Amino acid sequence: MRTMALEHAPEPSQFRVTLFVGPQPVKGNPFTSSCVFNVKKRSWKGGVQVAIDITQCQIDRLSTDVEFPSWLALALADLADADRVFQQERAHELFIQAVCWCKLDLALQSGITQENQCLPADTWIAEVRETVIKRTNFITSYIAAELDLAPRDTTAP
Repeated sequence: MRTMALEHAPEPSQFRVTLFVGPQPVKGNPFTSSCVFNVKKRSWKGGVQVAIDITQCQIDRLSTDVEFPSWLALALADLADADRVFQQERAHELFIQAVCWCKLDLALQSGITQENQCLPADTWIAEVRETVIKRTNFITSYIAAELDLAPRDTTAP
């Protein structure tokens, strides 16, 4: 089990990134979601929107890789059943957002142009997996903060 430590996403200093919308279904691509981010580079006069697509199969695989279901069950264990169901649904949306953010960071590190764009679901699959695994603490911290969960040590017996 991984610990839920609060940390901030490493964001390249030359970019300012905010989530615009998502996850939302991608029209014409069943089982694919998209998150859209506003990206502004310091040297640009204006920002751009970058859509990050990801399939449900990829999300399921990444969720298993980082043991997200186990972490989530432990993080929500003290909630009443009705609250837990709502928080679980929201946590899954936040997990998709965090994974998309990791994929966006890969794009920013490789360099993007000043134009609206979309990273298709089949872009950087192995690299996204590696990044998500390395940034598991960021992902769980992001979700815990958004759900207003108190940090707890999930490694204790």
